[in-house]
Amino acid sequence: MRLATLLGKRILMLVVLLAVVFAAIELLPGDAASATSERGEGAAGLAARRHLLGLDRPLWERFSDWITALPSGDLGTSAHGEQVTDMLADPLPNTIVLGATAFVLTVVLALALGIWAAARPRGVVDRTVDLTSTAAFALPEFVVSIGLLLVLSLWTGWLPAATVTGGDGAPTSWTMLVMPVLALTIPQTGWNTRIVRAALADQAATPHVEAAHLDGLPLRRVLLRHALPGAWPAIATGIATSTGMLLGGTVVVETLFNYPGIGTVLAGSVADRDTPVIAAVVTCAAALITVVLLLADLVRARTLGART
Repeated sequence: MRLATLLGKRILMLVVLLAVVFAAIELLPGDAASATSERGEGAAGLAARRHLLGLDRPLWERFSDWITALPSGDLGTSAHGEQVTDMLADPLPNTIVLGATAFVLTVVLALALGIWAAARPRGVVDRTVDLTSTAAFALPEFVVSIGLLLVLSLWTGWLPAATVTGGDGAPTSWTMLVMPVLALTIPQTGWNTRIVRAALADQAATPHVEAAHLDGLPLRRVLLRHALPGAWPAIATGIATSTGMLLGGTVVVETLFNYPGIGTVLAGSVADRDTPVIAAVVTCAAALITVVLLLADLVRARTLGART
């Protein structure tokens, strides 16, 4: 029942978010017909294009038709006449590979650094990790991307500056993933390292962890067997939050590195005022974030249940 309630709330939030997306695009100057029109097209041609795209219909009616078709997998038709499902078929897996790699790397690095710092409280390592993680989180993805481009591509030539795709629409070499993954990973590693360190510090003050110290257990065992399980709810929440930040960062990173993902599709769709494509990308991102948030909720519920 708890899971069903949470899922129902997430779905309701998604519907409200999509309604806001439709309304926000409607408020932007211009529309999909004028943005995708041929050069020199007259008023009659624009009117015909608006009718073809359904832009002469009320906003609520367009949104209702789109949202009711969504459960069947129909994401609508773009302003260029393409099926949105077909448009996302190639870039979506590329974004999943990029985001999943950055996500796993973020989790591994944050846990390692956070535990390392917690094992040496108020020492040189702890202060260094704290300072470095704060600086990393403060850097936006585009700043990290530019720095990586300068160092790893322009100055050293170690990695390609742009992504080249093959016939299947995927990058032709794994080396083209390195800088986009790092650009997403570095800020989120800083964020999650601080969360892991703070969660372990809170657990260090609990009676059962203090008792483990007094019993003379090795520090590593105290951290991994006694402190870390109690810190999982806070860590899981931070990781779930990072999912949204990672997906938001892909728009900037994919554009800078010419990476063939949905971030690039989204950037072009905003310029074209292409509402169905924008809403479809938001839906894909929201669905993924919803799954991660549900997993985080389950981790918290299981941990709290084990305590009681």
